[in-house]
Amino acid sequence: MTLDQATNGQILRVMRIHSLPQSIDLIQQLEDIGFIPGEQVSVLRRNILGGDPMMIRVGTSTFALRKNEAAFVEVEPL
Repeated sequence: MTLDQATNGQILRVMRIHSLPQSIDLIQQLEDIGFIPGEQVSVLRRNILGGDPMMIRVGTSTFALRKNEAAFVEVEPL
């Protein structure tokens, strides 16, 4: 499953970041802010209109991610 498919409040673990040649900069940004294999992550909430952006907690930090960015992060439930 990818992070954009997770439900609010679900506790997950990052498995890997999917990589596409045109997304190298985004992948590096995600890794820099803590989306690394083994890290705990959860969806705190989504915007009412279409669910975009999503408020994500990774480790002890909170970030807003667009659904298309969250789709690069493969996760598994804990």
